[in-house]
Amino acid sequence: MCGIVALIGSREAAPQLLEGLRQLEYRGYDSAGIATVEALPNGGGAPEGRLHCLKAEGKLLNLTARWEEQGAAGHCGIGHTRWATHGKPEERNAHPHLDGSGQLAVVQNGIIENHRSLRELLQAEGVMFRSDTDTEVIPHLLARRLDALEKEGHLIDAALLLRAVQEVLPLLHGAYALAVVWAKAPGALVVARRQAPLLIGLGEGEFLCASDTPALAGFTRTILPMEDGEVALLTPLGIELYNATGERVQRNPSLLTGTEHVADKRSFRHFMLKEIHEQPETAALWVARHLPEGALVALPLDEAVYCGVERIQILACGTSRHAAQVGAYLLEQVAGVPTTVFYASEFRYAPPPLSPHMLTIGVTQSGETADTLAALTMEQQRRQRHGDPAYAPRMLGITNRPESSLGRLVSHILDIGAGIEVGVAATKTFMGQLLAFYGLALAFAERRAAAGLRQPGLPDHGRLMALVAQLRELPALLQALVEDHDRRCAELAHLFTDTQDVIFLGRGINYPIAMEGALKLKEISYIHAEGYPAGEMKHGPIALLDARVPVVSIAVPGTVFDKVLSNAQEAKARDARLIGVAPACPDTELFDTLLPLPIVDELLSPLLTVIPMQLLSYHIAAHRGLDVDQPRNLAKSVTVE
Repeated sequence: MCGIVALIGSREAAPQLLEGLRQLEYRGYDSAGIATVEALPNGGGAPEGRLHCLKAEGKLLNLTARWEEQGAAGHCGIGHTRWATHGKPEERNAHPHLDGSGQLAVVQNGIIENHRSLRELLQAEGVMFRSDTDTEVIPHLLARRLDALEKEGHLIDAALLLRAVQEVLPLLHGAYALAVVWAKAPGALVVARRQAPLLIGLGEGEFLCASDTPALAGFTRTILPMEDGEVALLTPLGIELYNATGERVQRNPSLLTGTEHVADKRSFRHFMLKEIHEQPETAALWVARHLPEGALVALPLDEAVYCGVERIQILACGTSRHAAQVGAYLLEQVAGVPTTVFYASEFRYAPPPLSPHMLTIGVTQSGETADTLAALTMEQQRRQRHGDPAYAPRMLGITNRPESSLGRLVSHILDIGAGIEVGVAATKTFMGQLLAFYGLALAFAERRAAAGLRQPGLPDHGRLMALVAQLRELPALLQALVEDHDRRCAELAHLFTDTQDVIFLGRGINYPIAMEGALKLKEISYIHAEGYPAGEMKHGPIALLDARVPVVSIAVPGTVFDKVLSNAQEAKARDARLIGVAPACPDTELFDTLLPLPIVDELLSPLLTVIPMQLLSYHIAAHRGLDVDQPRNLAKSVTVE
């Protein structure tokens, strides 16, 4: 959620910090701030510095204006964009947070779970707090420890700051990524992480630390991702890396594998609209990589992922969970593998009984979703403790960021390769996740058939090849669909000017798409919307319907086509305005408004039905004049529980 940028080197830090924070704006935030340390002439004595701290509520341009007016000198500094968790989005709650003397500054992502008890301890010692945040306990704890070490006669230098951080960290419970600067050590920057992402970029005579790779755009492609529990001291001379027990660690840096780390809106009004229009390209790249001529599917995964798997469980949140639900349908109905989808946030506290020969899949577009990472870690640990090889952890991650924390946690990664997505509401990454599950389902189906495990009623080889043939046509279908529905949904948006509630209906493989459509509308237009299985309407939700509640119904030819049309008739009889996402044919003339689809195999239909959902939500929000790319209260990467 929040963004961290920290820099030490030979250049003025503030402009670099602001640019790094600008690259992280897509994550969502409500305030921003920087702190720099200016080295002062010392006449040959111990290094001295002056701390400058600037904060601003709202967008980054407010902070930039403050810096242009007041300045913030120094070659070492830290910056932060905050998404409020503790305390309102006000300037006093913005990061960085300082100690009482104003000489020590800290920025932090994550949540310090025991901050209340730490605050009470510090207040009892006379510490005055200026904010309502959990983070502010950290600079006060560090100042207290530094003061004690100074009184013991320790030399005031970078090593002292490192030692203080290492000794304070065990007091902090919860997840954190943090960066610390100290006026008394102007040539030192200390960073640490626990269950929150942080990586170090290596430049020419300078180092940039950030919570996400886009902040490194234009700076370097050489990175050193920090592992859980590590602490690093950065000086202009180099990096000292330590593990959680204080031992020095030596590890080679790596190169960023992605090719697109700079966001460009081009001629589109919003990033979200641009990213919806990029979905045909996302599909084309996937087809080129994974559907070679003469083969069913080719995924870059070891055979160990498939061998002997009897069940699959998928852990995900939000939009990723909707993709996982489509994936579960495919894995069961195409490959015959029993599959269950869990909310990652619930899985941690009520995990199912362990089953043997289980593949666990974690789905997160950013690779940093805290709940998903924590659930995967817990599952990995409890399987390792079991001892029986049949229960050994087998973990696969599906993400748009293979270099993320997810990539370092699990043994196998499926990169959806969608490129950077700036809009908080996921669109092309959802498409990429869907395609990943189509690939997995085809791969499992192929291997199970070869092993003689094909079950009656599942698609035979001929139908699988027909599905692949249609998948190869997907980019062209998506291109035409996006262009057509961009216009249609723009014309339709004005009908929702006064709408307060919308119902989305789907059945079978398109029920998750109904839920995704409702989620998109909620996220960016702030209209209350719910997605239901169409057959559940008469079991309660039908009581909500009247002429003021539009109903968006997904109806595609296949096993449930007639049933969905019957459910739509029930809504129409209650005076609801019916919007159909369906092919144009006599059966669909019952809809007041039709968003037409080409006819494809029902199993492939979610790849098409999601397009009108995204564009309708986008145009309704844009028509209302809302901040489509950065909707209120939301963040791109949810790194807190």
